[in-house]
Amino acid sequence: MSGRPLAGADFWGRAGLAELLALLNRDGEEARVVGGAVRNTLLGLPVTDVDVATTALPEVVTARARAAGLKAVPTGIAHGTVTVVVGHHDFEVTTLREDTETDGRRAVVRFGRSWAHDAARRDFTINALYATPAGEVVDLVGGLADLARRQVRFIGDAQARIREDYLRILRLFRFHAFYGEGPLDAAALGAVIRLRAGLLGLSRERVRAELLKLLVAPRAGPTLATMSDAGLLQPLLAGIADPALFARLAAAEARHGVAPDAVRRLAALALRVPDDAERLREKLRLSNAEARRLADLAVPVCDGADEAAARRLVYAAGAEAAVDRALLAEARGRADASVVLATARAWTAPKLPVGAAELMARGLKPGPALGAALARVEAAWVAADFPLEPRALDAVMTRALGG
Repeated sequence: MSGRPLAGADFWGRAGLAELLALLNRDGEEARVVGGAVRNTLLGLPVTDVDVATTALPEVVTARARAAGLKAVPTGIAHGTVTVVVGHHDFEVTTLREDTETDGRRAVVRFGRSWAHDAARRDFTINALYATPAGEVVDLVGGLADLARRQVRFIGDAQARIREDYLRILRLFRFHAFYGEGPLDAAALGAVIRLRAGLLGLSRERVRAELLKLLVAPRAGPTLATMSDAGLLQPLLAGIADPALFARLAAAEARHGVAPDAVRRLAALALRVPDDAERLREKLRLSNAEARRLADLAVPVCDGADEAAARRLVYAAGAEAAVDRALLAEARGRADASVVLATARAWTAPKLPVGAAELMARGLKPGPALGAALARVEAAWVAADFPLEPRALDAVMTRALGG
């Protein structure tokens, strides 16, 4: 593409980027913005990270940065990546390279000076777009045409790209769910099906990271249905997947204006009984907090809720878990989540306004009996819809203590 189509792109104004590019674009070296910043700008989507590709070797990048008083961190030096910190912004700067050897999980690289070779070793055409400091987009692999079609396509031979790193199977589906429209690229899908056994050799941590990102993508529902039809989800989850329930949950989130959440969506996709939470924790190396949240979501929620019942749920489960349970119940056709969601947003659960001191003032002695009595008082207070007025509290305690 000729001209200056990205000259006014927002990311050019990111503090420190112009300074960094000026450092690298001199003395025979060249640097360009690459990948997601270019892709997302062309699609009109927000830009998070701004990555830079350069002909300069990592040691040159490091030396120039430090000479300018900037922090340079060798975050991926074996692959040519140095993170340069300019003010409050981190920029990953990676030397042009080409993969020379791979075992399907990692590659041995050779640094080079060819932009064409650097583009050819990347995964998808839409990720291999460069922008020069003048704002010119450089497309060496047909990425602009694929962006216009909203198609995610491997660069070159799809099977060769997958064999270089089998995680690209999951990346294909993730990028399609975020940026694609219509059916998946036929050549890519065929290659995935033929090489799907390669997923079994990936670390659980890498699978987890990709899958959780995929689950919150705008088109995750139809993409997961395609994955299920291709026989990919069951091995990843070590269990039966339910893309239809997932799609209904995503629709419920959209109806109620609730942001997508990876753990909630994983529950819809793969959680049926509490034991599934442990299976998913082990299979995906979930954190303890994620596994606990999944186990909590396996607990049935009441099929319907008036405002008082919604308050009881929010008090018992917490606002986040109450929202999760209500949305899952709606996705399963059991209830409308509106009352619970409104309560979780507008109501702050109070703390029990009485404690051991108040019960001891009524003659109870310290010990197990005191704890049991306090639990009865709390249950009665919740059932009475959380009264805070002193006379109402006194009546609750009297009923709960049988006096």
